[in-house]
Amino acid sequence: MSQEFSSLISPPFLSQGSDRDLGLDSTLQELSMYNFQVEVSCSAIEVARFFERYPLLPGAILLEQGKFIGMISRRRLLEFWIRPYGQELFLHQPLTILYSYARTEILQLADTTPVLTAMQLSLRRSPELSSEPLVVQTASDSYSLLDMHELNLASWQIRGIETQVRYERSQAQMIQNDKMASLGRLVDGVAHEILDPVGFIWGNLTYVSNYSQDLLKLIGAYEQELSPASENITYLKDEIEFDFLEQDLSKAMSSIRTGAERLKKLVTSLQNFCHIDEVYPRPTDLHACIDSIVLLINSRIKGEIEIVKHYGHLPPVYCFMGQLSQVFMNILSEAIDTLLNETVRQQFHPETTNNSDKPQIEITTKIISKPATKQDAPDSRWVSICIADNGPGMSEELKQQIIESLSVEKRSDKTTSLSVSYRIITARHGGKLNLRSQLGTGTEYEILLPLL
Repeated sequence: MSQEFSSLISPPFLSQGSDRDLGLDSTLQELSMYNFQVEVSCSAIEVARFFERYPLLPGAILLEQGKFIGMISRRRLLEFWIRPYGQELFLHQPLTILYSYARTEILQLADTTPVLTAMQLSLRRSPELSSEPLVVQTASDSYSLLDMHELNLASWQIRGIETQVRYERSQAQMIQNDKMASLGRLVDGVAHEILDPVGFIWGNLTYVSNYSQDLLKLIGAYEQELSPASENITYLKDEIEFDFLEQDLSKAMSSIRTGAERLKKLVTSLQNFCHIDEVYPRPTDLHACIDSIVLLINSRIKGEIEIVKHYGHLPPVYCFMGQLSQVFMNILSEAIDTLLNETVRQQFHPETTNNSDKPQIEITTKIISKPATKQDAPDSRWVSICIADNGPGMSEELKQQIIESLSVEKRSDKTTSLSVSYRIITARHGGKLNLRSQLGTGTEYEILLPLL
């Protein structure tokens, strides 16, 4: 029997995998796997001899006329042979008979599957299948067997690397947080120093304006009393263009007042953005917080983007003002980048777009209610802040990628501004961040904060 079917069995082959170190993105291609393919017309004793000769062989790939039909592991064969009369019933029979009894659910994966994903999928199997080898399919439709011991070792190595990366990232984050806190304190101190002279200017503007008007009145009274004026006075008035000076003085005072007011608002906004939050949240005027960020980013807009505000009636919201300011800055910056990039694209390729509307960002705030999840419980109330642009929008694939990056912890070296915003809203404030976008209709981010 062995000589009759021996030509149907090729000796097992162990691939050595990749020689590079495993990383977070390593796939099954980089692991050592066994290639042992057997026709189901072969007898079980022939396969048993190969298992005896190769003690590390985890199982056999079963073929029927060269086509893959399944896998049988070493453990399943031993289970049937140690049963009463198992060897008498199956040992000299074709594998197709034994496989009809010993068939179990197999986990079949592509060789491009990440090692950590394969480990997660294998752990989801029932306990009796936890030690069964994995069937790995290549792009050329060939099949190999991956021993669970090999997968476990690779997974533990990658987990160790991941732990080290997270540790190093946390250390870098601590250094960055300390650096940003120091920078925030420095900027806050500079802003405070700027506010002092601005306060002097602002406080004396009213007096200077009144004094100038009183002096003009005094000069007018002198003209009436000393009419006609002497040649020296007339010459001096012509030289200093007194008539223009009299008309322009009030305009100059108004411009100084406007500039001082704008500088004061800008420095105050900078102080609020660099605000170091306390341990506990405090009531905050969200509209003032948004206005401060809009004032800070005006230099980036350069008059090319219109910002439209639709503010509802909001009560003070308990939050961490500094962190929410960062969220508003991140989302508004994303919208501005999208619109500016689209504007540049339209300038160089005007034939590719039909949108003639001016780039616009719309900010809408309101209070909404959501039905309670528990019976007899009151509806929950939320503050909704929607930031929408009329840009090109996102494809479904891109939108799904962004949503997954927000909801799933990504093992990457980069932390995006949106992921930071997501953590601030959800973890620090118990809120939600929703994304809605379609190609040609723009993108909208909705921030939901619970009202206590």
